[in-house]
Amino acid sequence: MTSSRRDFLRTAVLLSAAAPLAAAGCSTTDPEAEQAGGGTLQKAKNAGSITVGFANEAPYGYTDKSGKLTGEAPELARTIFKNLGIDEIKGVQVDFGGLIGGLNAKRFDAIAAGMFITPERCASAAFANPEYVAKSAFMVKAGNPKGLTTAEDPAKKGVTVGVLTGAVEAGYAEKTGVKKGDIKSFADQASAFEGLKAGRIDCIWLTRISLADLLSKHKGEGFEVTAPFVPVIDGKEQLGAGAFAFRKADSDLVSAWNTELEKLKQQNGLLPILQPFGFTQADMPGPDDTAAKFCKG
Repeated sequence: MTSSRRDFLRTAVLLSAAAPLAAAGCSTTDPEAEQAGGGTLQKAKNAGSITVGFANEAPYGYTDKSGKLTGEAPELARTIFKNLGIDEIKGVQVDFGGLIGGLNAKRFDAIAAGMFITPERCASAAFANPEYVAKSAFMVKAGNPKGLTTAEDPAKKGVTVGVLTGAVEAGYAEKTGVKKGDIKSFADQASAFEGLKAGRIDCIWLTRISLADLLSKHKGEGFEVTAPFVPVIDGKEQLGAGAFAFRKADSDLVSAWNTELEKLKQQNGLLPILQPFGFTQADMPGPDDTAAKFCKG
């Protein structure tokens, strides 16, 4: 993915119970300590706070009407970091394409945004094990007039596809044969929906989870979400796996996160955190769904 899509336009918000809008500071990690391992984790424990970058995409992470940053990623972060002895999370909401660049520039110490683990991203960041797996789907006009049901259909039927800038679906569309001129990028779900509503695109290609959430905001407006499917690219199934990511030097922080995440999985505590945001048991990762597996592609 690109390291930047737009400069950081979102306002920082504190992930407290009220989550008032407030400026969040940059990481103060000691470079020497970080290179030795343990820098960020120990510093966060000492400070009682950590800075996390989120993108504005429901249901993964978004600001609600009250100004609180919520979604599956912020709520999971609250739980895991609290279990690690870090009570305050300074959440910085930024554009999706700027997350990895901001992480490595130490604007924040972890990132999460419904970001899939891919080999390309693994080259730039250290991913934790996934907290969910996701299949693709299309949002289309009611009745699905173009008959889109599989990843190959947009290319076969010559339709125009809407994707989010920096997201993996753009690559899926191109590799399944959609012409570049028929792939339209949008900054967020809301603008993609407006493009579909105006007829500038024939479908939106995202995860079923994202599109189900988007559809819930536009009930009765004449749209539907297709049955989920798994794209096959170069002979490989592209099952998306979303996870938090950290700087490569922070191996101890990744390990600590994975330990707490595994406890939640073993105690059936993960789904209750994610379920309010439209996740189901079918979206829960299996025992073989690890960061290493998805980093290999």
